[in-house]
Amino acid sequence: MGMLNRREFVVMAAAASQAILNTKPAIAAISPSHDELAALTLGEASRRIHAREVTSTDLTQALLDRIKIYNPKINAFITVMQQDAIAQAAALDKEAAAGRFRSPLHGIPIALKDNIDTRGTRTTAASAVFDDRVPDQDAYVVSRLKEAGAVIIGKTNMHEFAAGGSSASTYFGPVRNPWALDHIPAGSSGGSAAAVISDMAYGALGTDTGGSVRMPAAYCSIVGLKPTYGLVSIHGIIPLIYSLDHCGPMTRTVEDAAIMLNHMTGFDKFDVASVDHPKEDYVASMKQPISGIRLGIPRAPFFDMLDEETAKSVEAAIEVLTKLTRSTADCYLPAISGFSSLALRGELEAYHIELFRRNEQRYSLGVRQNMESVEKALNDVASEPCSEKVVDYITSNWQLILMRKSIDDAFKDFDLVALPTMRILPRTINDALNREEEIKPREPEVISNCTPFNIFGLPAISIPCGFSASGLPIGLMIAGPRFSEGKLLALANAYENATDWHKKRPVLSPGMTVPSLTRKI
Repeated sequence: MGMLNRREFVVMAAAASQAILNTKPAIAAISPSHDELAALTLGEASRRIHAREVTSTDLTQALLDRIKIYNPKINAFITVMQQDAIAQAAALDKEAAAGRFRSPLHGIPIALKDNIDTRGTRTTAASAVFDDRVPDQDAYVVSRLKEAGAVIIGKTNMHEFAAGGSSASTYFGPVRNPWALDHIPAGSSGGSAAAVISDMAYGALGTDTGGSVRMPAAYCSIVGLKPTYGLVSIHGIIPLIYSLDHCGPMTRTVEDAAIMLNHMTGFDKFDVASVDHPKEDYVASMKQPISGIRLGIPRAPFFDMLDEETAKSVEAAIEVLTKLTRSTADCYLPAISGFSSLALRGELEAYHIELFRRNEQRYSLGVRQNMESVEKALNDVASEPCSEKVVDYITSNWQLILMRKSIDDAFKDFDLVALPTMRILPRTINDALNREEEIKPREPEVISNCTPFNIFGLPAISIPCGFSASGLPIGLMIAGPRFSEGKLLALANAYENATDWHKKRPVLSPGMTVPSLTRKI
């Protein structure tokens, strides 16, 4: 037989294909591998479910397969809800087959930080104290996500009781940073960040009291959004410092965070911090023009003592933002130096006082020493603890409320601010544990720029903006006035579209070696 030209080959192939179709059932397209499915962004997975290209069961099983391989290496999950997740996915697939889709989250598997209550599934806060604690109802935000059709695939590891920033001090063993297994992912929502960047969840919830959503987002190269205080209910979440606690989405892209946030907000009468804010579509807001935004750069004190590689990446990110926005200029935010955060730590003591007295030795060493130092510091504040501590707490709360009422005034000459999320690169787990378990007092460090935005109650988002020479992630934070989530997401999305940092993934393999822990103490 002679050589066929391209046209003859196409005609012959088409005729052969038609003959096969006339005699046999249609041959199914080759299914994507589980790793390919797990690597989808939440938005991509949602669009494929709605196009009926994949099922929730496909996605859920793909993630469960990855969890089985990589969770023993990374230790991102405390509890994997395999049976529940498969059952949820099957039920949601039936709804999809009938043409009923609850929302863009329909059938999407997500993870929850293990201080967020789940009915019938243990919620430990990564502590031996709560090893067998099984809530009888879901946290409000979990109910909202389930109503939207999200599948809960598991509960993620975290710094014990969210009382630290490394995710190394946990009853279930340290969470490892997928970019470098001997380094921390930051905390306290380290397991949520590690699960998302390792393709073990399409999105996750974290909590943020002093940066615990944004810090792990920066150190794991994902998106982490802390909403305005009160926008997302914290009812049903084990508290750290209630007046500063927030709950936010942790995802691979800005679009994914917007999709999740759409189904996390809503007034909750059982949460005293909850605000009745008008419903917004954050996916639509994310697409608003950003060319008119006046961007402020609050250099003092947020750019002080920066790691050299962090400074270089952040300055490069600001150059990109300068081209996208109307103007970029140095600015100042109100100082918080006079605010007594120590008094608010009485909220931590209030929750833990009886637990700690009954279970002191069940707290991990680093967290136990932290609890002891808080109690000592609070007692040192006043010679009459019962009266003066109460007065100090009340006046500090008044000051907090006043700052939150007036903080929007600071944004008169600029719309949003951009700054480094973290000032240094991730530490090793060994270094973190040695610091946390050190008996001798240490000088306090400022390695994160996140806490002021918890005090102000302002929305802030961390997005990937670079890597160190050794391959460790660096994050950029964008913040704005209260309830400016839509504008934050729009600028973050524009930056994401202008760069490729969010597309990078750590190289993982089933045979990778887990470094050993070597404590000095």
